[in-house]
Amino acid sequence: MEPRHGARYLDIRALALLTEDAGFDAFFRSDHLMGVDPQDATFRPTDCWTTLAGLARDTTRVRLGALVGAATFRQPGLLATIVASVDEMSGGRVELGLGTGWYEREHRAFGIPFPPVKERFDRLEEQLAVITGLWTAMPGEPFSHDGHYRVEANISPPRPAQQPHPPVIVGGSGPRRTPAIAARFAAEFNGALTPGDRGGALRERFAGFDRACAAIGRDPATARRSAVLPIACGATAAEVERRGAVIGSELMRATAAIGSPQLVVDRLAELAEAGADTVYLHVYDIHDLDHVALIGAEVLPHIQQPTGVSA
Repeated sequence: MEPRHGARYLDIRALALLTEDAGFDAFFRSDHLMGVDPQDATFRPTDCWTTLAGLARDTTRVRLGALVGAATFRQPGLLATIVASVDEMSGGRVELGLGTGWYEREHRAFGIPFPPVKERFDRLEEQLAVITGLWTAMPGEPFSHDGHYRVEANISPPRPAQQPHPPVIVGGSGPRRTPAIAARFAAEFNGALTPGDRGGALRERFAGFDRACAAIGRDPATARRSAVLPIACGATAAEVERRGAVIGSELMRATAAIGSPQLVVDRLAELAEAGADTVYLHVYDIHDLDHVALIGAEVLPHIQQPTGVSA
């Protein structure tokens, strides 16, 4: 979800403004400091929440967030404050997507600890408990937490613009802890697509989330269900071929919608049939603004579900 070689803020801003003008509902970016190829010396890292703060002031309508942030990157009290600040700057348009983090080489390259997977899940769950706890703490009542993260009697927690707090997005392909954490904290469960899957695996992940909600007495209908669709859309065969080649990764190509606007509409219909009410279209060439304009003109008029661009 990061441009192949990273990006400058002005490039990210241009894509976000076009996303807004083209009629999309949201603009989400990834939270990475390194590209998929760790040997790519041309990659230009940018901090996710710093750029989202800029977009909060430079856009006016689209929802903004990370799909998804790495819980390993920031302490929960700091992240709660950062997100609340950006939420205020945007007038209440921010959503917090958070996951365990997965890219070990990236962590080593930037000196960030990378615990074993069980601890990363434990920390993710604690982070969400601390962040939402701080956001919803009653005035004058100290908030504390003791675990991997220790918060001692915070009586001046950050206050986001949205009430009770910005929506939380949790998702992934894990069959047990991911849906359990999402059921407890998330306003949206994002079911990762499996290469070659036409909706069956996604449908089962949504069913697993429903079961996790039922286990804690939550109505599953109170949460959105979303999917990510890598996309290479073109009005001509040459455009399709050029945009498809930019995807690069065969893993992503196996999941992507590569073809005409009608093919993209049909793939979105498959995701809706599998239970997705929100879809994030993952574009790869941040400079190909005509790509996003084409999707806005030829795809969006034929769908009803909320649709965003992730870059």
